[in-house]
Amino acid sequence: MEIEAQSAAPALFATQALVVLAPEQEGPWAPPLEALERATQGWLSKLKEAGEISGRWLESTLLHHPPGLKAERLLLLGCGKNPTGPFELRRLAGTAARLLKAKGVKQMALALPPEATQTKAATAAALPAAIAGAWAANFETGAYKSDRQPEKRIERLTLLVPATVPGAEIEPALNKGQAIAAAVERARELANQPANYLTPRRLGEEAEALARRYQLEFELLDEARARELRMGAFLSVAQGSAEPPRMIVLRYRGAAPSDPGKARRVLGLVGKGITFDTGGISIKPADGMEKMKYDMTGGATMLAVMQALAQLQPRLEVIAVIPAAENMPGSRAQKPGDVQIAMSGKSIEVLNTDAEGRLVLADGLSYARQLGATHLVDVATLTGAVAVALGAVYAGAFANQDEFYHEFEQAAAAAGEKVWRLPLDEEYRDQIRGSVGDLLNSGGRYGGAITAAEFLHAFAEDTPWIHLDIAGTAWWDEGKAWMPKGPTGIAVASLVELALRMAEA
Repeated sequence: MEIEAQSAAPALFATQALVVLAPEQEGPWAPPLEALERATQGWLSKLKEAGEISGRWLESTLLHHPPGLKAERLLLLGCGKNPTGPFELRRLAGTAARLLKAKGVKQMALALPPEATQTKAATAAALPAAIAGAWAANFETGAYKSDRQPEKRIERLTLLVPATVPGAEIEPALNKGQAIAAAVERARELANQPANYLTPRRLGEEAEALARRYQLEFELLDEARARELRMGAFLSVAQGSAEPPRMIVLRYRGAAPSDPGKARRVLGLVGKGITFDTGGISIKPADGMEKMKYDMTGGATMLAVMQALAQLQPRLEVIAVIPAAENMPGSRAQKPGDVQIAMSGKSIEVLNTDAEGRLVLADGLSYARQLGATHLVDVATLTGAVAVALGAVYAGAFANQDEFYHEFEQAAAAAGEKVWRLPLDEEYRDQIRGSVGDLLNSGGRYGGAITAAEFLHAFAEDTPWIHLDIAGTAWWDEGKAWMPKGPTGIAVASLVELALRMAEA
């Protein structure tokens, strides 16, 4: 998608489709609707009086060849009574793009309301949010259909910004938005790949190709090397599969902080890379198991984040660790009751082989710390329990340090993504204390997302750490007005934003 920003007046901008946001409010028209009202000689007021424009959230009114405008079409999109912040702009831009591309439109211009760009920080969030929304709307899941028709796509997006926005603020926001949007698309492409195509070895090859393209450092640990490092938790998950596991490492070395008095911060990103999850011996029900190809979404997220950071070049060192494996019920598969020794030396009593994600993450977290990470974030489609608690709306978040979490929370808000912090507590840790080993890999049904987080907490130890459980938000079974069904790319934008903010702090 080609992307640009201009300060042209919406009424005078020639495009296939002009998108203008209409708030739900009484009284006179707000800009830029006020200018469109004048240009159309009162046409908008007549439509409003007729009840065709109310401003309700995502209500759409598409007008062809509107009088007084240079655009071929005018799409009035209701933004409700909500402020047009990053969260809303992502969805509004995505809704507009999906609606217009279905009608064969290839070029669209979105007029950003003045309140979305009132400050430098607002501009830096608004433009990337609008780009991310429109870009995400182009994604479709039917890549392997033999009768696939040429896709209808939005090929050119123009963001119309108020003339008061300095040009110096626009270009960095555009670059950031394009890098993040392309990274989100890459994460979604990987999560959509069938497991017979995207194996642990293939995921390693994807990471190596990414490293070559963007000059990232790359390390790949095979079974033998993982065994030398005593990654017993990671290796145990892959025992039942004919596909060998891979521990993937990418490192981006940003320039050192210019202030020698600043403490060195190294961000460690650990993503669950289970390319298919049958549940192992504790096998899952057949219904819905086909979606377990997306159990590597955490790993895909980290590859995508590293791609964006390599393009944006923040002054920060970032290490991505992706433990990739298949969880299969083969003759060598681990069994309930087995005890595994993790890289950290902790022993794990395996009660449920379907609680495998926390096993691979345990060694991934330990290895990231060994490589020098001072701050950790892990992302995983970890528990069904988080979907029970939060549905498909919020990603579940856990943290062992308030300061680091608040930094991430602000980044997620600026990125337009919803996260909800759930508690950590010593009493939940009691549910996973083993009698044969140090830890149980399952704390039972109640508080399942929290006990899984407490398990990972034992391996993050006192390193500032955030755990994102995206099991409910990484895949949508039904599409939304702003995004088709399938993989969502959740957390990519938030983590890129976090890294950029850490670099500037």
